[in-house]
Amino acid sequence: MEDRRPSTAIIDLVARVDGVDPIALEPLYNAIDPDKLDTICDPRSGFQQLSFAYEGRTVTVEAFEEGVEISLADAEYPGAETGSTAGAESSL
Repeated sequence: MEDRRPSTAIIDLVARVDGVDPIALEPLYNAIDPDKLDTICDPRSGFQQLSFAYEGRTVTVEAFEEGVEISLADAEYPGAETGSTAGAESSL
């Protein structure tokens, strides 16, 4: 298992899905505090799940016995069709 911070994994996953350099993305701190995200996303702390909007997607971070899983879904907008970003998952 890789020892990466959730904040870094989210940026890497979104960049990979979008096919862009991570530096080209909006700063994560515009959506959520990366330091707090990394602190609370520890399965041993009782953390279970959180979701937030970033780069036009809903990012979901979930804790499992095996670690933390990050998934992306297309953001839902009123009147728009909803969907899921295929293959957009990362595990820590």
